[in-house]
Amino acid sequence: MSSVIQYILYLAVLVILAIPLGAYIKKVMSGEKTFLSRILTPCENAVYKVMRIKKDEQMNWKKYLISVLIFSGIGLVFLFLLQMLQGVLPFNPQGLAGVKWDLSFNTASSFVTNTNWQAYTGESTLSYLTQALGLTVQNFVSAATGIAVLFALIRGFTKVKTDGLGSFWVDMTRIMIHVLIPLNLVIAIALAGGGVIQNLKPAETVSLVEPIAVSADGEIIENADIDVDANTVTVDGQIIDGAQIVTEQFVPMGPAASQVAIKQTGTNGGGYMGVNSAHPLENPNPFTNILEMISLLLIPVALCFTFGMSIKNKKQGVAIFMAMFIMLAIALSIIAVNEQAATPQLAQNGAVDLSMVDQAGGNMEGKETRFGIATSSTWAAYTTAASNGSVNSMHDSYTPLGGMITMLQMQLGEVIFGGVGCGLYGMLAFAILTVFIAGLMVGRTPEFLGKKIEPYEMKWAVLVCLATPIAILVGTGIAAIVPSVPDSLTNTGAHGFSEILYAYSSCGGNNGSAFAGLNANTVFFNVSLGLVMLFVRFLPIIGTLAIAGSLAGKKRIATTAGTLSTTNALFVFLLIFIVLLVGALSFFPALSLGPIAEFFGSIA
Repeated sequence: MSSVIQYILYLAVLVILAIPLGAYIKKVMSGEKTFLSRILTPCENAVYKVMRIKKDEQMNWKKYLISVLIFSGIGLVFLFLLQMLQGVLPFNPQGLAGVKWDLSFNTASSFVTNTNWQAYTGESTLSYLTQALGLTVQNFVSAATGIAVLFALIRGFTKVKTDGLGSFWVDMTRIMIHVLIPLNLVIAIALAGGGVIQNLKPAETVSLVEPIAVSADGEIIENADIDVDANTVTVDGQIIDGAQIVTEQFVPMGPAASQVAIKQTGTNGGGYMGVNSAHPLENPNPFTNILEMISLLLIPVALCFTFGMSIKNKKQGVAIFMAMFIMLAIALSIIAVNEQAATPQLAQNGAVDLSMVDQAGGNMEGKETRFGIATSSTWAAYTTAASNGSVNSMHDSYTPLGGMITMLQMQLGEVIFGGVGCGLYGMLAFAILTVFIAGLMVGRTPEFLGKKIEPYEMKWAVLVCLATPIAILVGTGIAAIVPSVPDSLTNTGAHGFSEILYAYSSCGGNNGSAFAGLNANTVFFNVSLGLVMLFVRFLPIIGTLAIAGSLAGKKRIATTAGTLSTTNALFVFLLIFIVLLVGALSFFPALSLGPIAEFFGSIA
């Protein structure tokens, strides 16, 4: 019962904080005054003056798109070169070498697309300069780009017989200065106060409380007798040749809190440390954990309410929110139940106590004991619902069905709230698809928010909805037949296939989380996953802006008795049905080969 209360509180706190944030974002993007305007508006105007931005410029959808692509392209090239050259650049106290070309391409693609897939160990691969100037900057601007494109679509619904969607540069400036920077400044300070490291010191070495023995293969030797003075390791009286005695531990340092804040609120994901928010210096205690976890979905949830306010139809925003919220609650429930119940193999025919009496119980493999199953399951549901990908537990160790739900949320196109901006415009594409199908069923021309939905919008909406399934399935299919791929797998069989499917689902959903059993740092994976990330980021952006441009040029249609309501429970049900239908039709065969096959194997 206590776990159920935890889940309810996590969801309630998220919504309570998101509603006022949604109202604030609406005011910012409408140019209205806020409680921070006196401080931030002069900064905004200074940017316009220095960058020669026309505040009242109205770009058509093609010019808006070109601005997005040029801006993102420059960021891609800059981050690629920054990684390659970090060995000769300053702020590199560990003396880390430049990153190889394929990993540089993968990482640049990852952070420019708001994915933050990391095929490397952050603290031992990238310098402070690369982390701060490269990754953190992209965390801000890639998030702002998604929100900007969303507002271009919103203007498409609200404007009548015009081609102007606002200015991309104005939208970016307002989002950065009024929303992302102040929000993340507060969160970063709170995280640093809670124990997350924030410094520019080199990594430190500390002495272990007790020495440990490691075999020649790097495995910890259990039940070993260690003689530090004689430098010998014995087990049952036998000296172990090649064993080493470890008495010190590497402790990474650096500006973590500032990067953790924006990685969460910008739904970027990834982590300063290789093990992400499971690391005690990146997420040390329950306070930092709940702060980081709520930050995962804070802006995506808030944007649903922003949408309703911006189109002057709050019920529409609530309807979209409810469709997303119901799917999130169902996903969270399935993950929580499966992780708490665990599997027969873990129970070992009753030899292992999985009850919750005086212990966490259930499947604790891969989870931090300081967080437990409830918080780990909630984080897993949140991070794969958002296009975030940060983790505080290892999804590779989840039960077959628990792991499958994390995959499925990404495979649906990251529209269960999804990334900042991109999740909502992806869901609005599904809403357009829903009203079109419903319109055909009743024999009426489909309408949505007072605009006719015609073949042009439908073609682009279908591409937006299918970009993720196409990228995931094509990428997974190619990877499954590449001879070198099995060498990257920790597991074989159904779970090994799940590791591949999860990787392409993560990159195809611009998520960034991973089944940790896959070694994806190879030329094939770095290049193929990088291309997948670019494809699923920019094809939906192209489609969304094309739809926005078309809608803005249309006249508004009066609502009549025959107009399909898009704010009632029936529409919410239809929207959920269409999202799940597309996901089921696209991914059921692949899921059957992976987690579903593993599940039935576990109960056989």
